[in-house]
Amino acid sequence: MLDNLVRKNILALKPYSCARDEFKGRNANIFLDANENPYNGPYNRYPDPLQEELKARLAVVKGVPASRMFLGNGSDEPIDLVYRIFCEPRIDNVVAMAPTYGMYRVAADINDVEYRAVPLREDFSLDADALLAATDSHTKVIWLCSPNNPTGNALERAAIEHILQEFQGIVVVDEAYSDFNDFRPFRLDLDRFPNLVVLNTFSKLWASAAIRLGMAFASEEIIALFNKVKYPYNVNLLTQQQAMNLLNDLQHVNLWRATVLRERSHLLPAIAELPICRAVYPTDANFVLARIIDAERVYHYLIDCGIVVRNRSRVELCDNCLRITIGTPEENNALLGALRQYRGR
Repeated sequence: MLDNLVRKNILALKPYSCARDEFKGRNANIFLDANENPYNGPYNRYPDPLQEELKARLAVVKGVPASRMFLGNGSDEPIDLVYRIFCEPRIDNVVAMAPTYGMYRVAADINDVEYRAVPLREDFSLDADALLAATDSHTKVIWLCSPNNPTGNALERAAIEHILQEFQGIVVVDEAYSDFNDFRPFRLDLDRFPNLVVLNTFSKLWASAAIRLGMAFASEEIIALFNKVKYPYNVNLLTQQQAMNLLNDLQHVNLWRATVLRERSHLLPAIAELPICRAVYPTDANFVLARIIDAERVYHYLIDCGIVVRNRSRVELCDNCLRITIGTPEENNALLGALRQYRGR
């Protein structure tokens, strides 16, 4: 199947060979192969190009073998790689729901690939048949974000599975926010769906947006293509070290998760009670989407109060909507205090 999906130049590509790849499996302690400065260790050395130690630890935590795992510079790198591997510029297209995460369209534009957006239903649920109807013989990828950004809701599993079974191309399920709910993650179903790519990130649950570490889970064949096309040393040593520190301190990560979920359960009804609130939508993520009377004015009022939220009013189906991240108890109280004092202008 993959041979019919992958760009011909990628199939023929001979990837760059890192100096360290050539002695793999042998012992050595003097490295004179990569033109590195011999001083200032360990930062003088190129990092492990395949992050093998980190992947071994992640495999235990995520329940996915390291051979089915790709690590990148944020989730944006595997998003871009999907286009570079599977989509022929000006010929192929991709299909996605709307609204959803904006980088899918930006990466399509960068790679000169047609992007077809299919609106969600009014309740932000997924119309799987509508997405499938938007595909044609040149559709290589369908993008699904679950829980979705900016709506916050997890997509119905049956709808995602229907797409995976019916579509003959690549289906990417972006689970960046999946750690804030208890639904079964799709990364555990790779054996059932050979065309599935699942994204995850250290930016959300792991509270590490600054280290820029994204994950992709897929079949070994697809992961081999990611590794073939990526830049040789795409994840730096400092990022790998900090990720290992977090993976070895799961107690703190679990505490962060519990606190966010508790605050989410408090914040949603409090926002719903505000006179300016028209609707608070169900969320399975670490943020909430609220439809507000005159959201633009409220957004600027909050800015004047020193509080930044995201105005999504210009996004399809999100007129007068603010996306609000779940903060610390103190931050959430400050937000609610400001909103309760709002009297319009």
